[in-house]
Amino acid sequence: MKVLDELERLQEDALKDEVLRNKLIETKADDNPLSCFCSFARSLGFEINEMDLVYAGEEAYANMRRATNGGGENSPMLENEDDYYSLFFSAIETGKK
Repeated sequence: MKVLDELERLQEDALKDEVLRNKLIETKADDNPLSCFCSFARSLGFEINEMDLVYAGEEAYANMRRATNGGGENSPMLENEDDYYSLFFSAIETGKK
């Protein structure tokens, strides 16, 4: 998915540039952090929009559930497993991809 490629490129840039990383982290303090993050990313030339980002996470989670015992009780979702936005920030805040 294109949005995942864009997130990966942005993540790589953020891990190399502390100023960029801090500006991205600052978007989390906005009243609408997802929109602020996506708007900032687009201002940098990354094609990331809210709906594509949310849809990518939902699609990945649905695929995972189908692949693990039909998504029953034996396959609980891990925290942020379907949320690429949170996973992105987890990586840049810890400094690890």
